[in-house]
Amino acid sequence: MTQLAQDGVKKTWKQRLDGWAKHKHAGLFLLLIAFFESWIFPIPPDILLLALVLGKPQSWARWAAICTLGSVIGGVFGYIIGAWLYETLGLWLVQSYGFEAELEHFRQVYADWGVWIILIKGLTPIPYKLVTIASGLAGFDFVSFIILSLLTRGLRFFIVSYLTHRFGPQISATMARYRVLSVLILIGCVLGGFAVVFYL
Repeated sequence: MTQLAQDGVKKTWKQRLDGWAKHKHAGLFLLLIAFFESWIFPIPPDILLLALVLGKPQSWARWAAICTLGSVIGGVFGYIIGAWLYETLGLWLVQSYGFEAELEHFRQVYADWGVWIILIKGLTPIPYKLVTIASGLAGFDFVSFIILSLLTRGLRFFIVSYLTHRFGPQISATMARYRVLSVLILIGCVLGGFAVVFYL
């Protein structure tokens, strides 16, 4: 690929990111994706968060705050499903993902390790929906759940957002040059999170 063609690809990629970040409903989209990811949606909101920060770097803290808010609100919904709707909606969600054994394991260890489970899993690509539903199912203290969710999800999204803001030009250029590889890496992170749940 010639230098002119490479510059064209980078420009097109940057224009797309700018377009997403400047969309009047960008914040709402991020909020909704973070909300649904906490109890049903399989794709982490980090993907859209990264794109929005690349498109509008000066708003990195705002994007991180929106993502955190949506995730915690969704986490509350997941907690409610585990606490009061497990026999209907909760069971269907768990069976849809094939997480019956994993959820039962989480519930058994919550008595001794509830705080650490939320801290560890809230910071990783491991599906957060398992934590939210399991927390409600296990009867984990609701106030503690909210505080820990704000801490772990906020820390994760602010770190991702800041690093993207700090190293945005390099990240954007790399993603533009290796678009297919970038997508594969993102998909690999999602699948890796699910694999950890199944095998660890």
